[in-house]
Order: sequence, then structure tokens, then C-alpha cells
Amino acid sequence: MMTFEGLGLDARLVQATDALGFKQPTPIQEQAIPVLLSGTKDLVGLAQTGTGKTAAFGLPLLQLINEKDKYPQALVVCPTRELCLQIVSEVELFKKFMPGMHVVAVYGGASIGLQIRDLKRGVQIVVATPGRLIDLIERKAINLEQIRYVVLDEADEMLNMGFQDDIEFILQNTPKREATWLFSATMPPEIRRVSKKYMQQPHEITVGKVNTANRNIDHQYYITSAHQRYETLKRIIDFNPGIYGIIFTRTKADAQNIAEKLTREGYDIDALHGDLTQQQRDKVMGEFREKTLQLLIATDVAARGIDVQGITHVINYELPDDVEVYTHRSGRTGRAGNTGVCLSVIHSREIGKLRQIERIVQVPFHKLEIPSGKDVCRKQFYHFMDKLLQADISHGDYESYVPMLQEKFANVDKEEVLKRVAATEFNRFLKYYENAEDLNVRERSRELRSDSRDRREPVSRRDGGRSDSRRRDYNNNGGGDYMRLFVNLGTKDGFYKASFLQFILDMSDLRKDVLGRIDMKEMNSWIEIDRSAANQMIRAIDGKNYKGRKLRMNDANSR
Repeated sequence: MMTFEGLGLDARLVQATDALGFKQPTPIQEQAIPVLLSGTKDLVGLAQTGTGKTAAFGLPLLQLINEKDKYPQALVVCPTRELCLQIVSEVELFKKFMPGMHVVAVYGGASIGLQIRDLKRGVQIVVATPGRLIDLIERKAINLEQIRYVVLDEADEMLNMGFQDDIEFILQNTPKREATWLFSATMPPEIRRVSKKYMQQPHEITVGKVNTANRNIDHQYYITSAHQRYETLKRIIDFNPGIYGIIFTRTKADAQNIAEKLTREGYDIDALHGDLTQQQRDKVMGEFREKTLQLLIATDVAARGIDVQGITHVINYELPDDVEVYTHRSGRTGRAGNTGVCLSVIHSREIGKLRQIERIVQVPFHKLEIPSGKDVCRKQFYHFMDKLLQADISHGDYESYVPMLQEKFANVDKEEVLKRVAATEFNRFLKYYENAEDLNVRERSRELRSDSRDRREPVSRRDGGRSDSRRRDYNNNGGGDYMRLFVNLGTKDGFYKASFLQFILDMSDLRKDVLGRIDMKEMNSWIEIDRSAANQMIRAIDGKNYKGRKLRMNDANSR
């Protein structure tokens, strides 16, 4: 059995891993650490989130940098504040027996003055988000001249979020680096381009297959009708009484909406989306980590970088458009060797998309029946009985109350007592689900033939040619029900089609079904949109700032 000592780590680092209870390195740690300890080798590490990547680069960094030199020697760049803080927290544990080693987190949403003060005290490792790091560089508050090692963690997430120019700027400002280490869950073309441009024959490590899902996760799906999606979600939550999970939605409006509905119905839930201030976001995340909240509902943008241990379920309220997004969503559960469940609520028309995701992530998806009302009540009842039997009665003076209880229930038999206990706990559930309808969509042979045809036919022929006819209506009738919008955003801004779609929907609080064709060029893009929704999108995007540049959106025909 391989040990951390056998990887060639310093005795103080081995002592720290022992204190943390780490006995055997994970596959990414076992493969990466010996390579990184050479100190001069560029590396690309591909592994799912939750596989121990922080230790894979954190331990070698602590061994390679000079503890006596009190200036930044290593730079770790990651996409979000949450991940930034998590990395620092873990590195602090690894350096427990290295008192002269200092690490600092710099990120947006916190006092830049305090962060500058921390840097001036003398640190060897800086963990940063791209935006705040560039701000510090431009203020000349941080000197990267002596940086020897640069780590890009969750590199695919950073590129998806439009940080490609920032990453290149950072790499250009670390001229003396001896090695660049890039860690990612997936390998989009942008990652490959960055590695070719800034890395010298990098050693590549792949744990599992690229873009494949974690094998510890059970991937499930439920088919329902579009108007019963919320009711299906609620029933799934009720059917899993011990659930501790994240529900993903497409837009912040959906996230807020569903959170408010579930809160009114008594669920411990809150929403995480782009409209929250940093203080509100920290409060929600703190409550979720402490398990005061049982469920967190979030958009993909807001949830990036979240790493919370013990998540049992990830629920896709709607499927994402991009397979990489699905991989990142599902990776929030089944971490550190634990098992988890990723389940999706889909409409029958989405079966083709689900099959496509299934093929690419290379794991089977299991179709489950939406539980009936009786199934939910039965599951809740068993859960309650287990809690009752496991209740700790060793503390407290319960014995003194037993005579009083015996007297009170002298004329009531045991069976009736149990019934009354059950009624006290379950009246709400029993009433709600007494006449609950079947939410399952029964697949007719016509639907199955349609799904089969969807898998064979090219995109342009699907849906009975509706998309084509819409475009013909637009071209022949001066727009028909659709109009064409221009926006000065393109692939040069770090977008690919799926991330651009998510961006405009999240900004405008619109749903995907109002959109038609999207044409993306390097500098600009054109969007077909239902005429009734066009003004809402223009108001939401036109005049806003993106990475310091003013956005312009208008009717393409009026330009």
C-alpha cells in the first residue's frame, strides 16, 4: 500500500497528514506528488472535484518553497471566493508543523486594504481569485517577480466564467516561474490552448476518463410533465427525508421562486444567486455548511467553487445545456470516497439530451418512478420510527417522568399510543398526500418512436422542422414572432455557446424556450428571441458592464 512517506514528502508534511488521518493517498495524489516534487515539471492534472486535488498540489508546494524567504513564491489561482478560502483552510492544516510558512487568501467582496496588509506581513503562498489578483497587480500591492510556481485550480471553471484573458495576464506577469500546474475536471479546447501556449511539454495525468462522471455517484432521472416539475421536485424531497443537497436551476429567478415556495411550505431551504451581496452569500453558505439549511437552491454561476462535505443529493431541476456543466453539478456529491445521488427532473422531450449526456459521461442513468403519495408517507414513517428508536435517552432525568406517563396512559393500550404518536408527526403528510395524483408521464409508443428518431436525425430535422420554420417566418415576414438582437459579446470574451446562453438567461431572468438560433462570432453575437421577451432582455443587458467594458444590445435590424 502506497503511503505519503513513500511519495517522498518531508517528515513534517507526513506528520501533518497522519494528524489529519490521511493514511493512503488518493489516485491523483499518488500520481501527481512525485512528479511535482521535482519542482521543474509543468503538469496538467485531470480529475473530478472531490478527489483530493488540493493536497496533490498543496503538499508539494509546501515542500518546494523556501520557508525563510518572506515574499510570494507560489501563486494558486481559482475561480471563486469559496474555493479560495477552502484551499487556504486545507493548506493551513498541511503546514501545521511548519511555523514559518504563511499563506494568504485574496478575493473580491472583502476589504482590499486588509488583504494588502496581510501581504505586507510576508507570505510565501498566495491563493487568489483572478479579478482581485489583477486589482492588486495594478495597484502594485503584490510583486509576482519572484513567483516560482503557479497553480491554476478548477481551470475549466475559470475559463467558463470568462477569465481566459485574466489568466493569460497573470501568467505573463510571472516571468520567473519554474513550473505551471493546471488542475481541471474536464478538458475543453480552451484548456488545451492555454497549456500549449504557457507550458513546456507538460506531464499529463488523468484520473478516470476525461469528462466522465464520478463512479461513486448514482445518476437517476424522473420523467414528468412541464407543469408538474415543481410538484415532482417537492415529492422527491419528501421521499428522501434525510436529504442534504443542492438543487440547480437555470436562472436566478427560478432559484428565488422555488426557494420562496418551499420555505412557505416549511422546508429548511435558501437560494444562492447573483443578486445576493457577499454578506448575504456568506450567511447562506454558513447556514448550509452548519446544516441549519437542509437544501440549497442555486444557479450554476452562483454555485461555482462550492465545496461542502457530506452532500447526499444533487438535483437538476432542469438539465443543463452543456455536458461539462452536468459533470460539475454532479461532482458536488460523492466526494472524498463517499457515495452520492445526482437526479434530474426531465420532460419527455428531454430524453434525447439525457441520452447524449449519458453517452459522454459514460455512466448509466437509471429511470425511476416518481413516488406515489402512499410511498412518500411510508418512507417518512419508517424514517420517523428509526429516529424514535435511535433517540438518545441516556441524558436527562427521564426516569422520574415514567410513573407520570404510566399513570397518564394507564387506560390506553400500546397500539393506540403508537397511533397517536404517528398522528402527531404525520397528520400534515397524510392530509397532503391523501389524494395525491400520479405524476409520472406514461411513455406511449409514439413518444418512444419520436425519441428514437431524435437520436438518429440531425438537429436541423428535429421537432418537425419547427426551428427551421421559425427562421423562415423570420426571414420572409420581417421577423414573425421572433426578432434578432445584436450584442457586442463573442468568443473573444471567453464564451462558448452554452456559457453564453447561461449568461444571457441569468442576466435577463428569461427561460430558454423564448430563444431561437444564436450565432456567435469573435467580437459579436446575434440572438433570435421571441418578440414579446426582446425588450426585457435588452433592458437587462444593454448598458451593463462586463469585465470593464460597456455592453451594447439592440434590434439587429436597426443598426
